Amino acid sequence: MLNSRWFLQAEEQRRAWLERAKGTLVVGEIIQSTGFSVSPHRHSRSQLLHARSGVVLVRTVFGHWLVPAGHAIWIPAGVEHAVEMLADVRLQSVYVLPEAIEGLPTALRVISMTALMRSLLEEVVQLPHESRPTGRNALLYNLILHEIPRLPALPLGLPFPVDKRLVGLCRRFLAAPSSRVTIDAWARELGMSRRTFTRKFQQETGVSLSLWRQQASLFAALPRLTDGESVTNVALDLGYESVAAFTTMFKRMLGASPRSYLRVPPALPPSAPR
Repeated sequence: MLNSRWFLQAEEQRRAWLERAKGTLVVGEIIQSTGFSVSPHRHSRSQLLHARSGVVLVRTVFGHWLVPAGHAIWIPAGVEHAVEMLADVRLQSVYVLPEAIEGLPTALRVISMTALMRSLLEEVVQLPHESRPTGRNALLYNLILHEIPRLPALPLGLPFPVDKRLVGLCRRFLAAPSSRVTIDAWARELGMSRRTFTRKFQQETGVSLSLWRQQASLFAALPRLTDGESVTNVALDLGYESVAAFTTMFKRMLGASPRSYLRVPPALPPSAPR
């Protein structure tokens, strides 16, 4: 595996090249190990960051965004973000000019990758960059561009409040998630009435504490499940009284049971970093 210092130097060079690159789309790939992080940065292009394998955590001022294997995150142009590898990863990125096509998302979102999009990226990531692709390559690039607005969003973002007291509660929950946390307990800890706390939390995060807690539980669960840990162990560690209760929450949030949700096509043998 490449050492961190070399990777950081290469990353800076890659960003500089990306800013100079011509063409509507730029597609690339990197491979990195668990625990490595990329410091806060931004691009003049929007970025579709696809976790072909592994799990990554993307941090922004708008919140934290978990990207499990087989999914992607859309990062609009100009949004500062940092990336942490929660497992060994193979990441594919599509960098898109903001005005490339109508209908591109305007906000950060985690999105589900279709089989078609995964196949398109596997084809294009092996190609040398072309500012004006022709023939079959042009068709591939154009289809990627048209598919991006069609990819469905997923509730894997975790907005953070501004109030430091609320931030402290949220960070403690992330460190030790539990299904037993209640609104009344958090309200009492901050010396607020239930109504005042509920209103403030909703105003600062845009979601209820109940929904935020479920999203945070998914943040804790997905990396462990992706790593092969049993659903039973994860559910009980998160404070759920039964696997069925955890599975019900998981299906309500992501539309499938844990086992079905993580059943994504296996990654192809990784190529060298580009």
